[in-house]
Amino acid sequence: MIRFENVGLRYGVGPEILRDLSFDIRPRSFQFLTGPSGAGKTTLMRLIFMAMRPTRGLINVFGRDATSLTKSDLPAVRRRIGVVFQDFRLLDHLTTFENVALPLRVLNKEESSYRTDVVELLRWVGLGDRMHAFPPVLSGGEKQRAAIARALIGKPEILLADEPTGNVDPPLARRLMRLFVELNRLGTSVVIATHDINLMNQFNARRLVIEEGRLTVYE
Repeated sequence: MIRFENVGLRYGVGPEILRDLSFDIRPRSFQFLTGPSGAGKTTLMRLIFMAMRPTRGLINVFGRDATSLTKSDLPAVRRRIGVVFQDFRLLDHLTTFENVALPLRVLNKEESSYRTDVVELLRWVGLGDRMHAFPPVLSGGEKQRAAIARALIGKPEILLADEPTGNVDPPLARRLMRLFVELNRLGTSVVIATHDINLMNQFNARRLVIEEGRLTVYE
Protein backbone atom coordinates (compact mmCIF):
# COMPACT_ATOMS: atom_id res chain seq x y z
CA MET A 1 0.00 0.00 0.00
CA ILE A 2 2.81 2.39 0.96
CA ARG A 3 6.46 1.76 0.12
CA PHE A 4 9.52 3.89 0.89
CA GLU A 5 12.80 3.21 -0.91
CA ASN A 6 15.96 5.05 0.20
CA VAL A 7 14.00 8.15 1.13
CA GLY A 8 15.88 11.16 2.46
CA LEU A 9 14.68 14.56 3.64
CA ARG A 10 16.51 17.81 4.35
CA TYR A 11 15.40 21.37 4.81
CA GLY A 12 17.16 23.78 2.47
CA VAL A 13 20.90 23.15 2.32
CA GLY A 14 21.13 21.71 5.83
CA PRO A 15 21.97 18.11 6.71
CA GLU A 16 19.44 15.35 6.07
CA ILE A 17 17.10 14.88 9.02
CA LEU A 18 15.83 11.56 7.63
CA ARG A 19 18.20 9.27 5.74
CA ASP A 20 17.80 6.15 3.61
CA LEU A 21 14.36 5.16 4.88
CA SER A 22 13.18 1.88 3.35
CA PHE A 23 10.03 0.14 4.61
CA ASP A 24 6.46 -0.67 3.64
CA ILE A 25 2.98 -0.50 5.13
CA ARG A 26 1.16 -3.67 4.16
CA PRO A 27 -2.58 -4.29 3.81
CA ARG A 28 -4.30 -5.07 7.14
CA SER A 29 -1.04 -4.47 9.06
CA PHE A 30 -0.55 -2.94 12.51
CA GLN A 31 2.64 -1.14 13.48
CA PHE A 32 4.06 1.33 15.95
CA LEU A 33 6.29 4.18 14.80
CA THR A 34 8.58 5.12 17.66
CA GLY A 35 11.82 6.84 18.60
CA PRO A 36 13.10 9.61 20.87
CA SER A 37 11.32 12.95 21.03
CA GLY A 38 12.32 15.01 18.00
CA ALA A 39 13.49 11.95 16.04
CA GLY A 40 11.15 12.70 13.13
CA LYS A 41 8.02 10.63 13.77
CA THR A 42 5.61 13.42 12.85
CA THR A 43 7.73 14.32 9.81
CA LEU A 44 7.57 10.72 8.60
CA MET A 45 3.79 10.74 9.09
CA ARG A 46 3.61 13.86 6.93
CA LEU A 47 5.63 12.12 4.21
CA ILE A 48 3.27 9.14 4.28
CA PHE A 49 0.26 11.46 4.02
CA MET A 50 2.00 13.38 1.21
CA ALA A 51 1.84 16.64 3.14
CA MET A 52 5.58 16.85 2.45
CA ARG A 53 7.80 15.63 -0.39
CA PRO A 54 11.11 13.89 0.15
CA THR A 55 14.41 15.34 -0.99
CA ARG A 56 15.32 12.04 -2.60
CA GLY A 57 14.19 8.45 -2.90
CA LEU A 58 10.90 6.81 -3.93
CA ILE A 59 7.57 6.85 -2.14
CA ASN A 60 5.00 4.56 -3.75
CA VAL A 61 1.41 5.13 -2.63
CA PHE A 62 -1.26 2.62 -3.62
CA GLY A 63 0.79 1.58 -6.63
CA ARG A 64 1.68 5.09 -7.80
CA ASP A 65 4.88 7.09 -7.54
CA ALA A 66 4.02 9.95 -5.17
CA THR A 67 6.04 12.41 -7.27
CA SER A 68 3.76 11.70 -10.24
CA LEU A 69 0.63 12.77 -8.36
CA THR A 70 -0.74 16.14 -9.38
CA LYS A 71 -2.55 18.56 -7.07
CA SER A 72 -5.84 17.32 -8.50
CA ASP A 73 -4.86 13.69 -7.78
CA LEU A 74 -3.95 14.27 -4.13
CA PRO A 75 -7.41 14.68 -2.53
CA ALA A 76 -8.68 11.33 -3.81
CA VAL A 77 -5.51 9.53 -2.72
CA ARG A 78 -5.47 11.21 0.70
CA ARG A 79 -9.06 10.14 1.33
CA ARG A 80 -7.72 6.59 1.45
CA ILE A 81 -5.55 7.60 4.44
CA GLY A 82 -7.15 8.71 7.70
CA VAL A 83 -5.10 10.92 10.04
CA VAL A 84 -5.53 11.54 13.77
CA PHE A 85 -3.54 14.68 14.52
CA GLN A 86 -1.78 15.21 17.85
CA ASP A 87 -3.66 18.48 18.42
CA PHE A 88 -7.09 17.05 17.42
CA ARG A 89 -7.91 19.92 14.99
CA LEU A 90 -11.59 19.95 15.89
CA LEU A 91 -13.58 23.07 14.99
CA ASP A 92 -14.98 24.67 18.15
CA HIS A 93 -18.09 26.07 16.45
CA LEU A 94 -19.22 22.64 15.23
CA THR A 95 -20.79 19.90 17.35
CA THR A 96 -19.09 16.54 17.74
CA PHE A 97 -21.46 15.12 15.12
CA GLU A 98 -20.67 17.97 12.71
CA ASN A 99 -16.91 17.64 13.24
CA VAL A 100 -17.00 13.93 12.46
CA ALA A 101 -19.26 14.47 9.45
CA LEU A 102 -17.12 17.33 8.08
CA PRO A 103 -15.07 15.22 5.61
CA LEU A 104 -18.34 14.07 4.01
CA ARG A 105 -19.88 17.54 4.03
CA VAL A 106 -16.81 18.84 2.19
CA LEU A 107 -17.68 16.32 -0.54
CA ASN A 108 -21.18 17.88 -0.73
CA LYS A 109 -22.89 14.72 0.50
CA GLU A 110 -26.41 15.02 1.86
CA GLU A 111 -26.73 14.49 5.61
CA SER A 112 -29.38 11.84 5.02
CA SER A 113 -26.76 9.71 3.25
CA TYR A 114 -24.32 9.62 6.16
CA ARG A 115 -26.23 10.42 9.36
CA THR A 116 -26.63 6.77 10.39
CA ASP A 117 -22.93 6.06 9.74
CA VAL A 118 -21.82 9.04 11.85
CA VAL A 119 -24.12 8.12 14.74
CA GLU A 120 -22.98 4.47 14.70
CA LEU A 121 -19.32 5.51 14.58
CA LEU A 122 -19.74 7.92 17.50
CA ARG A 123 -21.36 5.14 19.50
CA TRP A 124 -18.48 2.80 18.56
CA VAL A 125 -15.91 5.23 20.01
CA GLY A 126 -18.06 5.82 23.10
CA LEU A 127 -19.40 9.28 22.22
CA GLY A 128 -23.02 8.43 21.49
CA ASP A 129 -24.19 10.74 24.29
CA ARG A 130 -21.84 13.57 23.31
CA MET A 131 -22.68 13.99 19.62
CA HIS A 132 -24.39 17.36 20.17
CA ALA A 133 -21.67 18.75 22.47
CA PHE A 134 -19.14 21.31 21.26
CA PRO A 135 -15.36 20.69 21.58
CA PRO A 136 -14.75 23.28 24.34
CA VAL A 137 -16.84 21.21 26.77
CA LEU A 138 -15.29 17.86 25.83
CA SER A 139 -12.52 16.28 27.88
CA GLY A 140 -9.16 15.56 26.28
CA GLY A 141 -10.07 11.90 25.91
CA GLU A 142 -13.40 12.76 24.30
CA LYS A 143 -11.70 15.10 21.85
CA GLN A 144 -9.24 12.33 20.99
CA ARG A 145 -12.07 9.88 20.29
CA ALA A 146 -13.90 12.48 18.20
CA ALA A 147 -10.72 13.00 16.16
CA ILE A 148 -10.44 9.24 15.66
CA ALA A 149 -14.06 9.05 14.52
CA ARG A 150 -13.53 11.90 12.04
CA ALA A 151 -10.47 10.12 10.62
CA LEU A 152 -12.51 6.94 10.17
CA ILE A 153 -15.75 8.29 8.72
CA GLY A 154 -14.41 8.08 5.16
CA LYS A 155 -13.54 4.39 5.65
CA PRO A 156 -9.80 4.82 4.96
CA GLU A 157 -7.55 1.89 4.07
CA ILE A 158 -4.77 3.22 6.33
CA LEU A 159 -5.06 5.10 9.62
CA LEU A 160 -2.16 7.24 10.86
CA ALA A 161 -2.37 8.28 14.52
CA ASP A 162 0.20 10.74 15.89
CA GLU A 163 0.69 10.22 19.67
CA PRO A 164 -3.01 9.35 20.16
CA THR A 165 -2.49 8.34 23.80
CA GLY A 166 -0.03 11.09 24.74
CA ASN A 167 -2.52 13.28 26.63
CA VAL A 168 -4.78 10.71 28.29
CA ASP A 169 -4.52 8.58 31.43
CA PRO A 170 -3.47 4.90 31.21
CA PRO A 171 -7.02 3.41 31.37
CA LEU A 172 -8.19 5.61 28.51
CA ALA A 173 -5.00 4.88 26.58
CA ARG A 174 -5.81 1.17 26.79
CA ARG A 175 -9.37 1.87 25.65
CA LEU A 176 -8.13 3.84 22.66
CA MET A 177 -5.71 1.05 21.80
CA ARG A 178 -8.56 -1.47 21.87
CA LEU A 179 -10.34 0.71 19.29
CA PHE A 180 -7.26 0.68 17.06
CA VAL A 181 -6.84 -3.09 17.42
CA GLU A 182 -10.50 -3.66 16.58
CA LEU A 183 -10.22 -1.34 13.59
CA ASN A 184 -7.23 -3.32 12.37
CA ARG A 185 -9.12 -6.58 12.86
CA LEU A 186 -11.82 -5.17 10.58
CA GLY A 187 -9.24 -4.65 7.83
CA THR A 188 -7.67 -1.20 8.18
CA SER A 189 -3.88 -0.83 8.30
CA VAL A 190 -2.86 1.13 11.41
CA VAL A 191 0.29 3.17 12.10
CA ILE A 192 0.57 4.62 15.61
CA ALA A 193 3.36 7.09 16.39
CA THR A 194 4.25 6.91 20.08
CA HIS A 195 7.16 7.12 22.49
CA ASP A 196 5.31 5.11 25.17
CA ILE A 197 7.37 1.92 25.55
CA ASN A 198 5.06 0.49 28.22
CA LEU A 199 2.08 0.84 25.89
CA MET A 200 3.89 -0.83 23.00
CA ASN A 201 5.01 -3.71 25.20
CA GLN A 202 1.35 -4.63 25.73
CA PHE A 203 0.96 -5.51 22.05
CA ASN A 204 2.74 -7.94 19.77
CA ALA A 205 3.12 -5.57 16.83
CA ARG A 206 5.69 -4.52 14.27
CA ARG A 207 7.88 -1.55 15.27
CA LEU A 208 9.37 1.11 13.03
CA VAL A 209 12.08 2.80 15.11
CA ILE A 210 13.62 6.15 14.11
CA GLU A 211 16.92 7.12 15.68
CA GLU A 212 19.37 9.74 14.44
CA GLY A 213 17.52 10.05 11.16
CA ARG A 214 17.55 6.36 10.28
CA LEU A 215 14.78 3.78 10.49
CA THR A 216 15.03 0.20 11.74
CA VAL A 217 12.14 -2.24 11.32
CA TYR A 218 11.48 -4.90 13.96
CA GLU A 219 8.95 -7.47 12.77
